Amino acid sequence: MRKNIVAGNWKMNNDLAQTQALISDLVEQTQTSNAEVMIAPTFTNLYSACEALREANIEVISQNMHFAKNGAYTGEISACMLKSIGVETVILGHSERRAQFGETDALLAEKVNAALENNMRIIFCFGEELNDRKTDNHFNVVKGQIKNALFHLPESAWKNIILAYEPVWAIGTGETASPEQAQEMHKFIRETLDNKYGVDTANSVSILYGGSVKPNNAKEIFSKPDVDGGLIGGAALNAIDFYAIVNAF
Repeated sequence: MRKNIVAGNWKMNNDLAQTQALISDLVEQTQTSNAEVMIAPTFTNLYSACEALREANIEVISQNMHFAKNGAYTGEISACMLKSIGVETVILGHSERRAQFGETDALLAEKVNAALENNMRIIFCFGEELNDRKTDNHFNVVKGQIKNALFHLPESAWKNIILAYEPVWAIGTGETASPEQAQEMHKFIRETLDNKYGVDTANSVSILYGGSVKPNNAKEIFSKPDVDGGLIGGAALNAIDFYAIVNAF
């Protein structure tokens, strides 16, 4: 049975003191939940977060990683470096990485391979731009992003992959895909997996929705049968709001 997951992507926010304060607030809010809870602080604060949450039911994950084990890649971080401090899950393919840093499907396939070779879990992000939806090309775009970066993998690899659909037009804009739009796309994604890998794999993969999820809309979005949780941006920076979303399950 697939897991319900709520992951907070902190992006480039919070220095060390702010990270420690937010983690303290999160621990105070922690209670028994029907969802697996994750947070992704900045690289500089990952170790501190791992140490602070070692006994908590909150997993610390990374916002990104490089595909190489080591080498002349100034400013980059490898999978083995992440694992050495206790990080076992990485976000790959976020729309901001694609748009601002030129990450392609081919590059992301290399990162996916590196993460899996290091026995890491992956939250793999994808989604369409506003123009893609306006021109009815959103299904083709999403299918292409999944196919190009992930369909070279054997079926066995999918036990370590979580998908995150993020309509780019709904990230940080205050706009949100309706619960019906989210369900429509998540159902399409699951059918796409079914066509490639079969129904058992398709039904075992958690598919998260990312795009302006808030405490006031999370319950309705998460109630849809093919929506298994959320990749949360701005609301993850407030402990009360974040746990309101977690408890929407």
